[in-house]
Amino acid sequence: GVGLGGLQTIENFHSKLLESGPGRVSPFYIPMLISNMAPGQVAIFTGAKGVNVVMTSACASALHAIGYAYTEIVMGRADAVITGGMESTITPMGISGFTSMKALCTKFNDEPHKASRPFDRDRAGFVMGEGAGMLLLESLDCALARGARIYAEVGGFGASDDAYHIVAPLESGDGMAASMRRALEDAQAAPEEVDHISAHGTSTQANDVGETRAIHAVFGAHAGNIAITAVKSQIGHLLGASGGVAGIFAAKALQTGIVPGTINLDTPDPECDLNYMADGPRELHPRCALINSFGFGGTNASLLLRRYDA
Repeated sequence: GVGLGGLQTIENFHSKLLESGPGRVSPFYIPMLISNMAPGQVAIFTGAKGVNVVMTSACASALHAIGYAYTEIVMGRADAVITGGMESTITPMGISGFTSMKALCTKFNDEPHKASRPFDRDRAGFVMGEGAGMLLLESLDCALARGARIYAEVGGFGASDDAYHIVAPLESGDGMAASMRRALEDAQAAPEEVDHISAHGTSTQANDVGETRAIHAVFGAHAGNIAITAVKSQIGHLLGASGGVAGIFAAKALQTGIVPGTINLDTPDPECDLNYMADGPRELHPRCALINSFGFGGTNASLLLRRYDA
């Protein structure tokens, strides 16, 4: 999954076009630009000859890709799938575009380590990150046959759309709640089974309140018992790659028993009233984790993981 694709490539070759003319645009420009070249290169490197697709659904891209991979395996169309997301958009155009939308934090420029603060009263936008988060999903038979180290088990996947606004989420959190409910239904899991949530937690005003309301709506009285982590407080928002990275964090939490904390949550927003692990990582030994990714266009995705007990 990738949210924006080769933005840096566009900027670099657009400058060359203007400065030196079309003859100076590299023949590699198009292959470098198109989003599906990333999984294409992975397929060439590994020799994987199954389905090769790229999901582009803003900040839900990686989680949609993982959900698609999970479905391919469950339906018996694949034994193993390399999946996840990547993003590289810290460029002049990328920063300028998100800044013009008032989406990026500019409040802590003198203390950048404090800028990403999901669920905090003083949050003022997200901090952009770059990178990739990739996972190998495979059937249990395939994993056991090759003696693989199993980090977690995928239980279910859910997706929805707000059908509301091009960038703003529903204030009620109803769309986010729908994707979480669908993941629970797909996994045949009761809300009370979930003891850890890797939140989308972007550090924007609208997302953090909406996600909190959605968690309350789905989990009811149990919501306060769930250890919720916003990993973007530590690594920034990797946009289309964020769901892949969150999936890794959640899988490791299930495997090691240690749930990561949310940093910079100094003064909780009164509307964000759940346990966001502000006191740092703790050894809680979760058994069931839910991962959320929500994106522009109202697109929502949730993935449920379970601890694997051999």
